[in-house]
Amino acid sequence: MRNIEQLNLMDTHFWEGEATTAEGHARLRAKVGGMHCSLCTGIIERTLRTQPGVHRVSVSLPHEQALIEYEGERVRAEQLLGTLRDLGFTIGDPRTARSSPDDTSPLVSEGRRLLALVALSVVTVPLMLLDMWNHVGGWAAWVLGASAVLTFVLAPKLVVMAVESRRRGLLNQPVVVQASAVGGLIGGLVGLMFTPEHYPTGGFFAVTVLVLAYHTFSRWFALLVRTHNSHSVKTLLELQPDTVRLVRDGQEGEVPLKAVGVGDVVRVRPGERVPVDGRVVSGRSAVDESLVTGESVPASKREGDEVVGGSVNGSGTLLIEITRVGENTFLQQIIRSIEDARALKPGVLDLVERVLKVYMPSVLALAVLAAVFWTVVPAALGHGPDLNRAVFATLGVLIMAYPCAAGMAAPLALVRGAGDAAEQGIVMRTGDAFQVFGEVTRIVFDKTGTLTEGAFTVREVEATSDRDQLLALAAAAEASSEHHVGAAIVAVARERGLAVPKAHDLKAISGHGVHATIDGATVLVGRPSFVAERVGLSRFAERAAQLEAAGRTVVAVSRDGELLGLIALGDQIRPEARAVVDEMKRQGIAPVLLTGDNRRAAQRVARELGIDDVRAEVLPEGKAEIVRDLQRRGRVAMLGDGINDAPALTQADVGIAMGAGTDIAIESADVVIVGNRLDAVPMAREIGQRSYRRTQQNVVLAFVFNAVGVPLAATGLVYPIWAMIVMIVSVTVVLANSMRGKWSLMFSTLRDVAKRQV
Repeated sequence: MRNIEQLNLMDTHFWEGEATTAEGHARLRAKVGGMHCSLCTGIIERTLRTQPGVHRVSVSLPHEQALIEYEGERVRAEQLLGTLRDLGFTIGDPRTARSSPDDTSPLVSEGRRLLALVALSVVTVPLMLLDMWNHVGGWAAWVLGASAVLTFVLAPKLVVMAVESRRRGLLNQPVVVQASAVGGLIGGLVGLMFTPEHYPTGGFFAVTVLVLAYHTFSRWFALLVRTHNSHSVKTLLELQPDTVRLVRDGQEGEVPLKAVGVGDVVRVRPGERVPVDGRVVSGRSAVDESLVTGESVPASKREGDEVVGGSVNGSGTLLIEITRVGENTFLQQIIRSIEDARALKPGVLDLVERVLKVYMPSVLALAVLAAVFWTVVPAALGHGPDLNRAVFATLGVLIMAYPCAAGMAAPLALVRGAGDAAEQGIVMRTGDAFQVFGEVTRIVFDKTGTLTEGAFTVREVEATSDRDQLLALAAAAEASSEHHVGAAIVAVARERGLAVPKAHDLKAISGHGVHATIDGATVLVGRPSFVAERVGLSRFAERAAQLEAAGRTVVAVSRDGELLGLIALGDQIRPEARAVVDEMKRQGIAPVLLTGDNRRAAQRVARELGIDDVRAEVLPEGKAEIVRDLQRRGRVAMLGDGINDAPALTQADVGIAMGAGTDIAIESADVVIVGNRLDAVPMAREIGQRSYRRTQQNVVLAFVFNAVGVPLAATGLVYPIWAMIVMIVSVTVVLANSMRGKWSLMFSTLRDVAKRQV
């Protein structure tokens, strides 16, 4: 056991190259501290986009994360992080951000601060009312003043945030909130010092307490939502065991998961969870992959089969050679997709940022103008300065303009939507998944692996002489193929125990077939039309047409110019496919079947599913062109799972990848169906529509309240405490709209947090 115990257990720390995009750019995710509102995210994005080699920057305020795609040859990750530090933000390790599901300390500390401020507010409000009605002596104003000062002591972070914002040259949410709180304190001190008649000294102090208390509540609530929606990541993380049973040099022992690498062999006993992605090198068992892929029936695994980390082993013992570790595993890719989704946002939030850039300076300017107006104009008219109204107008504008609703609740609606989707096994990877999905008028379905099971099996073999020789040659040519058809031919050759020869000089003609040299002979394997152009089909031409008419995918095989025969394969239509197509039609979306398969097989599937628009025998490079053509008539979604679908998924307004598809297809998509369930597609659209609609509602609600309330407050006729009440109502309405129907889950999150603290 000595060699196992002395393994290097040090985890590699890295910033750069955390992920690579489909375009080959490096991707950097960092935890950014010190962001307070959408203006902070805006200044980060604008500044980083000016850096050479930076292609994309998205920042998530609720999750305090920045996602940056850049060219590693032109700019280094350290330079980008240095730029963030120069802006005055703190930088954290992206892996710290990833462990956030377990880190509830910010929520707990903010909750304790909130409880103290709520207790102070409970004392403040009755005293303020009594002071307003003159039922108590002057001591009440002094108590309220002490409460206001104590509030600043309990919430010092706001002062720090406001100072940081001014240092960055920002007029943002903390500045306005701080101005409101300080304005209330100054207004109360004026009353204590000069005791003017009918002056609401207690009311001003109460405004300070309530503004800071409600601001703390808003921050705490945002943290609560973030904690709840991080549970989807936490659930995925828990699917991966902390330790593995490593087998090396004939010895076996438990080591931490991070101590193993590609090529190591681990043992998985009956009932245990598979720790990593790998390939079975010994043993047979049924593996339950439902938690990972959504497939309810356990999959039979034996030597040579792939297994996914997080699945549960059945009754047999398996020796598994590790093929992927760390960020490359299936679970980590899905986790990374969820985290990336948090940093990406649709255009409505960009609009909010643009409005807030104008809104904040305008509010502060209006507050100053209101104070000057009610001081100067009455004096000019011979009535003397109306100081009460000037103070009321200034403070009322600052309170009524509280920007938390617009700056925070809008992103919360999308975070809520991402959480809803994750609970259904759907990863919304980009903001377009929320915004554009609802505008789609056509959805393009790839056939194999999406509308069908993707599990091709050899159904018929038509050979001139030796059927085994035909299968062995076809398997040799297709041995390195990742296509479903090639994999099925290789699988049947293995099942029959055939000796598959080694192929040389392989040349794949994309979408047509394979040219190879096997045992010195030239072998062609591919579509009947591909082989017919070179050697002809002779008597098999009619049989090939019959098989294709029956819905089979037909492969022809020739050697040295002589046709050896045909291999016919079949694939089952998914049971839920017809219902999904009908639902898309009901929603006004026209389905299109797009496949590289033969036209007869495609038309048979289309007839069974009720699809009228069929594009068959399309080469991989032609799929993206067809999507481009369809986009001239409206928004297009594309659903696929293979490498040949990746260009079309990227081209589509919304790309949807099945979770069991290839890595590049998943990387190219906006939406990933983790559970590989076709019926999750209309569900994803519904969640996207609902979330984006809720976002729009939040933005409208926030600005309607402010558009009416701010000018009214500038008249000086609104008592500051009433401005405070209206502000509380506006923010509460927006937050309630964001969390509509999810309150019970919020409470369950609170219970979970409380249990961890016990």
